[in-house]
Amino acid sequence: MLPTPVYNFSAGPAVLPDAVLRTAQNEMLDYNGTGFPVMSMSHRSDVFMSILHHAEQDLRTLLDIPDNYKILFLQGGASSQFNMVVMNFANGFKRVDSVVTGNWSSVAHKQMGKLSDAEIHLAADGKALDYLDLPPENTWDIDRHSAFVHFASNETVNGLQYGELPRPGADMPPLVCDMSSDILSRRINVRDFGVIYAGAQKNIGPAGATVVIIREDLLERCSERVPDVWNYQTHINRQGMHNTPATYPIYIAGLVFRWLLAQGGVAQIETVNALKAAKLYNAIDSSGGFYINNIRPGARSKMNVVFGTQSPDLDQRFVQEADAAGLKLLQGYKSVGGMRASIYNAMPLQGVEALVGFMQDFQRRYG
Repeated sequence: MLPTPVYNFSAGPAVLPDAVLRTAQNEMLDYNGTGFPVMSMSHRSDVFMSILHHAEQDLRTLLDIPDNYKILFLQGGASSQFNMVVMNFANGFKRVDSVVTGNWSSVAHKQMGKLSDAEIHLAADGKALDYLDLPPENTWDIDRHSAFVHFASNETVNGLQYGELPRPGADMPPLVCDMSSDILSRRINVRDFGVIYAGAQKNIGPAGATVVIIREDLLERCSERVPDVWNYQTHINRQGMHNTPATYPIYIAGLVFRWLLAQGGVAQIETVNALKAAKLYNAIDSSGGFYINNIRPGARSKMNVVFGTQSPDLDQRFVQEADAAGLKLLQGYKSVGGMRASIYNAMPLQGVEALVGFMQDFQRRYG
């Protein structure tokens, strides 16, 4: 018998809002009186095109996306974008600047050079900081003639996040940002970016769709030599219908966008996220060293909180007992160990409070 309630701290696919799941449940067999579900609906039908249109418009509202930015919902996950941004936007350029701050930006750095003649230049490397801090923007080695600068706003594995997002200078190439694990969690200025991309499975919806937001002028770089399925311009020319999109994840994403609007938008969810993170980090910092998080406070992620005890065996016991108490999927990433609590938008404050209460009880019993 599972304890009630159960809180899902998975890094992704992650928790979804209860209201969204209930709406999806009610519409599972019959969407809006059509007599059939979204998952068996033609992606070219007027009904689905309306779902797609409203999802895009709600996302524009939530992030205040200007008209000169295009929005795509693509398949392939954020990992596919490591290659697509280079294939589309590095044509004719000798260099791409890459900032490595942890696991996923490191993977992106390695992948970006596989399908491009451009040099993938390591503009900054957080490895020198043991991935416990973030290289400040003013230390990045950027060439103004580079095709673009790639970085990740939040490192899901390492628990790092740029509290203040980098902003392009007058002579700086466009910023391309992997925002998979913190998109819609805080206010951003989309105008500061050339491209933002994000896998859906953390703050947007289920796995299967990837949101890509592209400044329109960059599309001039797309070459016809890039195969259509990987060509941004082709997808835009065909209104996101070059191939069958991930229809059900897009539908769920639209429900999540509506839920966010009902919560008061990104500004309100940012306030709640800050409160959740503060409660959890306070529990770590006030434990007298029983729980450890060595990341510099200014670089700590508000989405993925990594921590541990001084004993791997005790960490494993923590994960097992937490699981039995209804606090699920707290195991840290395989290369990092310890614990990781992912507290995305849909994680309620009560879930964080339940985790803090368990942490305090666990320390009393084993400290």
